[in-house]
Amino acid sequence: MDRRVVVTGMGVVSCVGNNIAEYWDSLINGRSGIDRVTYFDPTEYRTQIAGQVKGFNIEKYMPLKEARRLDPFCQFAVGAADEAMESAGLPRDISSVINPERVGVLVGSGIGGIQTLEAQTHLLKEKGPGRISPFLIPMMIVDLASGNVSIRYGAKGPNMAIVTACASSTHSIGEAFWMIKRNDADIMITGGAEAGITPVSFAGFCSMKAMSTNNADPKKASRPFDANRDGFIMSEGAGILILEELEYAKKRGANILAELVGYGASGDAHHITAPADGGTGAAQSVRCALNHAKIPLDGITYINAHGTSTELNDKLETMAYKAVFKENAYNIHISSIKGTVGHNLGAAGAIETICCVKAIQEGIIPPTINYETSDPECDLDYTPNEAVRVNVETALNMNLGFGGHNATLILKKFK
Repeated sequence: MDRRVVVTGMGVVSCVGNNIAEYWDSLINGRSGIDRVTYFDPTEYRTQIAGQVKGFNIEKYMPLKEARRLDPFCQFAVGAADEAMESAGLPRDISSVINPERVGVLVGSGIGGIQTLEAQTHLLKEKGPGRISPFLIPMMIVDLASGNVSIRYGAKGPNMAIVTACASSTHSIGEAFWMIKRNDADIMITGGAEAGITPVSFAGFCSMKAMSTNNADPKKASRPFDANRDGFIMSEGAGILILEELEYAKKRGANILAELVGYGASGDAHHITAPADGGTGAAQSVRCALNHAKIPLDGITYINAHGTSTELNDKLETMAYKAVFKENAYNIHISSIKGTVGHNLGAAGAIETICCVKAIQEGIIPPTINYETSDPECDLDYTPNEAVRVNVETALNMNLGFGGHNATLILKKFK
């Protein structure tokens, strides 16, 4: 029997809102969350701006003593997961209504607990090894977002983390999809979390010259597909989705938001940071997802693009869509929300998949903001600056990660 997979809950923590309603309102109205970094003094850095989470209070979710044992990326994951679970109508103690062995967790991250690692490294140099926290390792390692979420709800099914740089949470959702398809679980709590705005990670990306240096105008610094783009803007946050097997969701009376129908993954085998020539690896992941979804080339309404605002990504991603969809690529509505929310690194795919679900639900495609000057090599419909109302039957989300990791998800309106 074919096990269909649906989305029944979502939660988000982001620089434009710490719940789905605020996040979506910011997206469709093009309100950027990018501003000057305040976590540390950025004066000596080439890039001095980022998408910092604002107004997030971890004490809403747990006592401060407990929270201090979680790196911020895990705290963000918990905040987003709580909203997702509540919106799915699932209790904190899932064993009261569900067999916990049928509930899994798969939450990815690109960097993990780097804030903790940097702070403890500084402490080591200043105070010596005897002062290092016994919580350093469980606060730092990437799998602890999944681990903490699993412990919080008592989920005893498949439990793991995926690290594929900026494709981490896209792969996480895709692999969670297959866990339900192959009957390893009935419910998966999945997505991604990131909190990488730190001195060392910022310095590393600055040395790569990968980030925008438009420090004087933060709100317009991230400009996907625009001819004058000059790099991405680092952001942070978390996105969590609740995936369920359709009949199971129906049986418990869940509110079905959308259906997840396709997942594709591929590798460039090309370069540690640059996408493959012609976007061939990205194109392969899209073809794989279309094949699983059994959707024709003219069957995609909306593409939420990776759209990082870097010269190579936006050009090669455009080439990938043309390679797959041929002339029909010009008929597809495309947008990148990274002008608004920045680049959430390992959490980007989850936060952007949530955008796809909302676009299907609301019939609105959020804009690619800061699009002012057309690029002859980026000549598709990127939904410039203003949201458009469209009956979104199907939505595709694609993300690419350093190392040549490509991942694509396809969702459709539930019928």
